[in-house]
Amino acid sequence: MQAKELAVPGAWVFTPPVFPDARGAFAAPFQAEVFAGTVGHPLHVAQANTSVSGRGVLRGLHYADVPPGQAKYVQCSAGALIDVVVDIRVGSPTFGQWDAVRLDGETLNAVYLSEGLGHAFLALVDGTVATYLCSTAYNPGAEHGVNPLDPALGLPWTEHVPAAELILSDKDAAAPSLADARDAGALPDAGACRARVAALIAAGTS
Repeated sequence: MQAKELAVPGAWVFTPPVFPDARGAFAAPFQAEVFAGTVGHPLHVAQANTSVSGRGVLRGLHYADVPPGQAKYVQCSAGALIDVVVDIRVGSPTFGQWDAVRLDGETLNAVYLSEGLGHAFLALVDGTVATYLCSTAYNPGAEHGVNPLDPALGLPWTEHVPAAELILSDKDAAAPSLADARDAGALPDAGACRARVAALIAAGTS
């Protein structure tokens, strides 16, 4: 298993070896020992989510209040998607920056994003299946969004699917811009995010 930190601190891509044979292929997209050695603490899984999306479906940009936040380990088991992580932590030196990774059912790689980061993905083909291992359970009152089409962010959706073919939920389409969410005090604080991660590391090594 290879691990590489993304341009947004607190996010990594994990790429497992894939073993093909006459029946198909096998891989282990999540490996606890490699994960903990890379991130600095184990992944506590409170909920696993699966979505099935058609080509052009754009989900996000989502995040949760910190604390506790919601870290995600995202893997594509069928189809292909562009996974995007955005630094929305107010006070972070890389606030507003993002990185993108292609996840697909052949590479079987995965992206981990720690608490306080924004997440979105675009399905590139019909029948794209994404699975998320989440560190906390769904809490609708603590979960929020930033508009994934915010021109100030310049996320790379139309490099892969024409703008007219993007499909968003009404909630995602009505989400505020990053600047409006910041001005409203709705975004995670970088210091609170650092404290949350430090607590997880301390708990994992005690």
